[in-house]
Amino acid sequence: MLDVLDLSSGDARTTEDIFTGASHPMPTGRIFGGQVLAQAIIAADRTTDDDRVPHSMHGYFLRPGDAGRGVTLSVDRIHDGRSFSTRRTQVFQDGVPIFSMIASFEREDPGLDHQSGMPEGILTPEEAIRQWPAAGRHPLSQRLLASSPIEVVHAEGAIYDAVAPQRSAQQNVWMRAKRPIGDDPALHRAVLAYMSDLTIQESVLRAHGIAWSQPGLKVASLDHAMWWHRPARVDEWLLYAQNSPSARAGRGLSSGRIFTRDGDLVASVGQEIMVRVPDRT
Repeated sequence: MLDVLDLSSGDARTTEDIFTGASHPMPTGRIFGGQVLAQAIIAADRTTDDDRVPHSMHGYFLRPGDAGRGVTLSVDRIHDGRSFSTRRTQVFQDGVPIFSMIASFEREDPGLDHQSGMPEGILTPEEAIRQWPAAGRHPLSQRLLASSPIEVVHAEGAIYDAVAPQRSAQQNVWMRAKRPIGDDPALHRAVLAYMSDLTIQESVLRAHGIAWSQPGLKVASLDHAMWWHRPARVDEWLLYAQNSPSARAGRGLSSGRIFTRDGDLVASVGQEIMVRVPDRT
């Protein structure tokens, strides 16, 4: 993951910067959306002043990317004000855009401070690991989890192969990087974006009792929004509380809040997906 997020600089112009990056090999052959989210943030971040940090991003997944090939990222310096900077990043393969993002960066100043509380009564990651053993997972699920740089533990049990009989449009997932990644705050913010695309789609599926192993299931991310609230280490456990307020017309909306283990609200996330299930409406 760190190699993928270590972008190389290409041609630089007054109002545009070009970067290149590698891609994760994926069993599905399609680029993982969190990869391009994180790469786009890192590219944009490199064009801002050191005292500015990302506080929001809005992106659209335009085309599926080829995980066997690298990417090119183009950053437009749209605006630099006294407190905020705005950047647009486009990610290309073969000269065709596969992802487009606008992000805003802020020079943080003192101000009002409040947050929503962390969900209560959730299994700790250690308790969830004991309660939901990994045995019996589908071989593709095993490959995806083994190759992922992120450790993922579902507090209510995963939906890789089956969904609990009690349908629910919400779930809670513990996540952390499998190894320490150092102390660079910009890297931790980018990896948080990487992690934000993991499992966020599942509250839509869980609401309808659909597992990832459902024959003929097709899911694709359409857009993604994220707001960074407070700093956090991604190589320590974070709770990703997710819910789906709506699904209709082949689309499902999910929202999520990411907390530290101590209850600090780190980020908020929103994503809409395309979901196709044979013989289901």
